[in-house]
Amino acid sequence: MTAPRILVVDDESDIRTLIQEILSEEGYDVTVAADAAAAREARDAVDPDLVLLDIWMPDTDGISLLREWSAEGRSLCPVVMMSGHGTVDTAVEATRLGAIDFIEKPISLAKLLRSVEGALAGARHRPRQDGAATLRSAIEPVGRSPLTRQLRERAAQIAQNSANLLIAGEAGSGREAVARFVHARGPGDSAPFVAIAGGLLSDDAAPARLFGEGDSAGLLEQASGGTLFVSELADLGAEAQKLLAGSLQQGAFRRLGDTRDQPLSIRVVASVRADYERLVNDGILRRDLVSTINVLGLKVPALREYAEDVPDLLRYYVDVLVDAEDLPFRRFGIASQNRLRNYPWPNNLRGLRNLVQRCLLAGGDEEVSLEEIEAELAEAAAPAEPLVKQDLLALPLREAREQFERAYLTQQLMLCDGKVGKLSKRVGMERTHLYRKLRSLGVDFRQAQSGDD
Repeated sequence: MTAPRILVVDDESDIRTLIQEILSEEGYDVTVAADAAAAREARDAVDPDLVLLDIWMPDTDGISLLREWSAEGRSLCPVVMMSGHGTVDTAVEATRLGAIDFIEKPISLAKLLRSVEGALAGARHRPRQDGAATLRSAIEPVGRSPLTRQLRERAAQIAQNSANLLIAGEAGSGREAVARFVHARGPGDSAPFVAIAGGLLSDDAAPARLFGEGDSAGLLEQASGGTLFVSELADLGAEAQKLLAGSLQQGAFRRLGDTRDQPLSIRVVASVRADYERLVNDGILRRDLVSTINVLGLKVPALREYAEDVPDLLRYYVDVLVDAEDLPFRRFGIASQNRLRNYPWPNNLRGLRNLVQRCLLAGGDEEVSLEEIEAELAEAAAPAEPLVKQDLLALPLREAREQFERAYLTQQLMLCDGKVGKLSKRVGMERTHLYRKLRSLGVDFRQAQSGDD
């Protein structure tokens, strides 16, 4: 029987040699290439059964090479990506182009052999149902700063057990990405990762959503064996907080209408704002729920705390948006990069990505000028339209009051990033009453919430 042919593409000679030696000893026919040009030649000459492809190479990166091969129209053998500095969206793009797995450097022998065996057998190392989401969650955040490295190391350490986790940080700082990172490196990496916004568990339907009802499984069942991620824990309604705390403490739950308890076998990861202790003291967050989830704690820094990574992040988001949304390529010059390194980034990574997207959509010269950046930042900081308009005074009192309340709460909700729990504290209203008020005024708090945690 002919030995499977494997092509290893990596610009680091030590890694090429190591992989070649390991796989050769396992009986595989291994060919190596140091760059994209050599990889093209080797692929045509060898017709490999599997390609191990490094992402970051000096001439042509692995993603570009994979895109090139995918566009050729001929059958593409299984491809496994390798990188010590992968990113979420890089992995998503690689998956879209046909990559089936990702090997993190420094390379684990066991992981390498499992991935190779699985690829050659036609099976994916990670479950197909989670597809790109599982793969992208295994990729490290962008950045080389000390804070980013510390975050990676701490998250990787936490991932080694299945204890509940509380992730604190500002909105838009990437808390959900960190949660996925932890899940992907944990003992339940092949199990489901189920994410839910806390604001969606604030009404009367929360018990059914959590526990399930009749033949419908709830969130606790859907995440069985894996991770349930609750985005912004403080937005959970009082009843949902009570029910979740009780289930976690008892280690069991029961579907609505059922008489049998089901064991609870999930890891709960929740995001909270950095000032969540104040919310606990104010009674917005249940102390027993927080203490039950906060077995392990992790703080995600604000972007302004690791601003030295901004140039890398700019390049990263340009590449992502050009590929994913077919936007024109533009680059940020040194002056623009320096200006953005010194910007406070109130919306964190979400704000940076949005700025990059606007600059690409605007088109123009290949280089994004400093003048463009100043205009974007000035617009973002522009004062809002006056809340009370002159024509409001001409309305009957009831209509004027409703318009004022609608405008006031809408504006306050935006300042709270769509978080009703935070809004409740800000405006001094009890949360249940506040939800009723928002609904009566037609203010859609769910639309105001950002999906970028």
